[in-house]
Amino acid sequence: MPRSGSRPTLASMNQHLPIYRVEVTFVGSLPTRQVERASGVSDVVVDRQHLRCVVRGSVQPFLEALYGYEVITLASSPALPGGQQ
Repeated sequence: MPRSGSRPTLASMNQHLPIYRVEVTFVGSLPTRQVERASGVSDVVVDRQHLRCVVRGSVQPFLEALYGYEVITLASSPALPGGQQ
């Protein structure tokens, strides 16, 4: 953590980015490639009409990857530190 009065560094900011586990259910095709390419997205797993992944930082690139696909459910929960589930 930066000292009081000092400017945050990129390294210190990256340590505090929110990390979420996200699960989405779709009707029809899934935007798997778009999601895999979205900035901040990792650990993409597809199971039939469900897509699960981890999103670090802004969710905007992830949401843009969903554009044009019919989403039935979308759930997110904070990921535990250290990659624990």
